[in-house]
Order: sequence, then structure tokens, then C-alpha cells
Amino acid sequence: MALITRITRLFTADFHAVLDRLEEPEILLKQALREMEEDLSRQQQCVKQLQLEYEQLSARQGATRASLQKVDEELDICFASDEQALARSITRRKLEAERLSNSIASTQENTRLALVEQQNLLLENRSRLQNMRHQAELLSAETPAANTVTSDISGGIVAECSITDDEVEVAYLREKQNRSRP
Repeated sequence: MALITRITRLFTADFHAVLDRLEEPEILLKQALREMEEDLSRQQQCVKQLQLEYEQLSARQGATRASLQKVDEELDICFASDEQALARSITRRKLEAERLSNSIASTQENTRLALVEQQNLLLENRSRLQNMRHQAELLSAETPAANTVTSDISGGIVAECSITDDEVEVAYLREKQNRSRP
């Protein structure tokens, strides 16, 4: 019984290894990055839409306040002229404008909160995407490094080497120091 269990585990492990090789992690990582970029683009559109909506609400609120000022002036004229019926009608318009103003202010505040939330989420997701890109670059940089051995024309083995600017600076300073000693 134990032998059959061991053989089953061996075949299962081999099967999973084959599947891992077929999936090609680099391609899956690139696809994940594309999907994250698409989501980020959708979030940017959402933020732009919320900003536009907030600006429109601000403009509408300004117009409503201007209308309220005009209504107040009309009420002053009505009361100065002792026109009570007209003053009642204008008072009704003022109440409607005040309710509209309060409704716009409430909607504007909700839109502002949603906008702040979406902007924070967008910044967080941009940071995540940048980290994923950085990790992908590191992964792709490690993959070719595993195959740094090539053969030269004479049949010997020569290791490829990439020299960084920091290594050049250190070597330069070392050479300069060696030559300055008597």
C-alpha cells in the first residue's frame, strides 16, 4: 500500500512540474501586468469622471447661490412695496432654491469623498503596479544571467560579464591610488 502511495505522489509531483513549465511564468506575469494597467486606466477614467461631476456640481451650486441672492433682492423690493402675494410667491422660490442648494451641497460632499477615495486607491494601485514592474524587471534580468556561459571560437569557455559604472569607478580609483604611491 505504501509503495502505491509513493508512486502516486511521484506521478502527481511530475505532473505538476510539467504544468508549471507549460504555463510559462514570464508570460503569465506579463499578462498580469497588462491586466493591472487596464484596471489602472479604468480607475483613472473613474477619477476624471468624478472630478468632472464635482466641478459641475460646484458650478451648479454657484448658480443656485446667485439665484438666492437675486431672490433676496426681489423680496426686499416686494416688502418695500407692500406686495404680500408676490412676496409669498418669491418666498416659495427661495425655499425651493435653498432646498436645491442643500441637496447639491450634500451630493457635492459625497462626490468629493468618493473622489478622494478613488484618488487614494489609484495612487496605491500605481505603486503596486510599479512594484510589479520592478519585480518583473528583476526576474527578467535574472533569467538571462543563468545562461552567462558561452563558448569562444577556440572551443574554450568564456563567461559573459557586464560591468557596471560603479565597478568602473572603484577600479579607476584603485588604479589611481596605485599609481600615486611612490
